[in-house]
Amino acid sequence: MVQSMNLARTRLLAQIAFHLIHASRRNPPDLPGERGSDGAAEGAAHAVGVRKAFEALGPLYMKVGQVLSTRPDIIAAPIARELQHLHDRAAVLPFSTVEPVLAESFGRNWRCRFRNFDTAHPLGAASLAQVYEATLTNGHRVAVKIQRPGIRPLIAQDMKTLRRLAHLFAKRAPAFNATIDIEAMLGVIFDAMRPELDFTIEARNMECGRAAAHHFELVTVPKPLDATPTVLIQSLAPGTSIRDADPAQFTPGERRAIGRQLLAFMFHGYFTDMTFHADPHPGNIFVAPGRPATVIDWGMIGHIDRRQSMSLMLGLLSLSQNDGHALAKAWVEMGKVTPWADISAFTQDMAALVPKVTSASLAELNYGTALTSVLASSTRRGIQTSPMISILGKSFSHAEGSVRYLAPEISVTDVFRREIRKIIGAYLREASSE
Repeated sequence: MVQSMNLARTRLLAQIAFHLIHASRRNPPDLPGERGSDGAAEGAAHAVGVRKAFEALGPLYMKVGQVLSTRPDIIAAPIARELQHLHDRAAVLPFSTVEPVLAESFGRNWRCRFRNFDTAHPLGAASLAQVYEATLTNGHRVAVKIQRPGIRPLIAQDMKTLRRLAHLFAKRAPAFNATIDIEAMLGVIFDAMRPELDFTIEARNMECGRAAAHHFELVTVPKPLDATPTVLIQSLAPGTSIRDADPAQFTPGERRAIGRQLLAFMFHGYFTDMTFHADPHPGNIFVAPGRPATVIDWGMIGHIDRRQSMSLMLGLLSLSQNDGHALAKAWVEMGKVTPWADISAFTQDMAALVPKVTSASLAELNYGTALTSVLASSTRRGIQTSPMISILGKSFSHAEGSVRYLAPEISVTDVFRREIRKIIGAYLREASSE
């Protein structure tokens, strides 16, 4: 049975490779070109095939696919767009299948912890875990996240397989790997995902998130109440996902205030805490009228060092000041220049792009798309992008996409300008400390 599962997964990987190669030959990432309707339809079919294969392979591959969706410098544009629709949805397992995980974590008498436990209607079901609503004996409503049986060895094997494939690819395509370090990019993704395999680490991440959110009136993080490697009990987030919320139920001022504080919260993660939520998609942000926004699911976390954080901050500052030349310089400092790099051409690209981005609102411009434009230009001009940009890009793209549902009139650069004094103040305090 194990051998047949491995064979099926190998076939899915071969299917992904076939679709990626075919679509990229018809429409290379750095040479968009025009295609007729027949070619476009065929490209769309290949893109759907790639997405379905990623979904069938499970959580690790879906995370990789989500990162690739922000990297049109690596894959063809139709596939990048289709991978943005990756959803980690899985068939609901019967409670009898996951109940042994609870019993292993808390003992056979685990039910004594709860006044009631809704085993019939999970709050959510993904390929890694299922979440249930329950009430503790003290009357507090909680969410109970239970890891799916057997998922950890599967992901460990998937990581090993992807590392081996990336190593082989790097040896066969050294020029490509010099610009896009696939092995390093996968390493960043794997490091960010590790808390999803151990809920005690996720609980610690939540505590750090709660400390960071303490400075924001309209942003909060659930409180972890108990955790084992495979079960996490946390306070229940009020409201509904920001995607499903009705903006008309909020006052205009409340919508804008929540949106600005969510973006500010993410900025401070990138620039002052240097630890950030790597997957703030709409399903992970809950809102309710008259309540703070709640950022849930702290299983995927990014870490950035001080130098990269400062370079990224200078890049965004350049963007807010409509300075394409300074943005190009900051971007190059975050990455690595290849022997064939054309810095002058990249600087000209940024000088043309930045004026279109500087003052646009979320309704007028997708900042995630703008970031991918920078990535595509960087790769085309022979500048190796920092592997951390893959996780940062995913995080930033999801954050601004989530806020767009509630407050599309907000300008990201305006929010950044408001926060820059606090960020620089934090840098100065750290630099002057003993």
